[in-house]
Amino acid sequence: MAQITLKNAAGKDAGTVDLDDNTFGIQPNVPVMHQVVTAQLAARRSGTQSTKTRSEVAGGGAKPYRQKGTGNARQGSIRAPQFSGGGVALGPKPRGYGQKTPKKMINLALRSALSDRAAEGKVVVVDEWGFDAPSTKAAKSALAGLGLEGKVLVVVGRDDATAALSFRNLTEVQLIAPGELNAYDVLCNDYVVFTQAVLPTGAAAEKDEK
Repeated sequence: MAQITLKNAAGKDAGTVDLDDNTFGIQPNVPVMHQVVTAQLAARRSGTQSTKTRSEVAGGGAKPYRQKGTGNARQGSIRAPQFSGGGVALGPKPRGYGQKTPKKMINLALRSALSDRAAEGKVVVVDEWGFDAPSTKAAKSALAGLGLEGKVLVVVGRDDATAALSFRNLTEVQLIAPGELNAYDVLCNDYVVFTQAVLPTGAAAEKDEK
């Protein structure tokens, strides 16, 4: 297992911590990451676009003019697509954009994304945040002490409400629960920060694969 330096909330060294090779040490699978991220973005689409066909447009029950003798092409209804205000031919209708993605692919994409960040030295593990009370100022100081710049993904346990309230007002920080961790959010942020309590282990990865 690879080891990285464990930090405290002040940014000082607090020992070392092992990173599971099966989660942070694999060769990133770029095609799988691309497919999973594409599926995630597709699932976000509302798919509510809708145009009216000629049968849904109001009016136009009568023939606009007689069949012969006008010199125009014969027409049966002003609801036809060639008329202004008529129906739309082959226009978009409500649909779902979701894609079926196997759980093993989703898990592999996440482990690939985490491995990519770990290889770049952008995975940070903190022993605990230790905030006495919610404080945005303390959260900002903690990130500065850790030397984190750019977008930061902070993985916060559900029982650590104080840390969540401290980080939530920082525009450069994205909060996420351990069970919601996904490849897209990992790849969209420059750094991923865990506490020891929520650091993924080999046992968790094997459980997700089953």
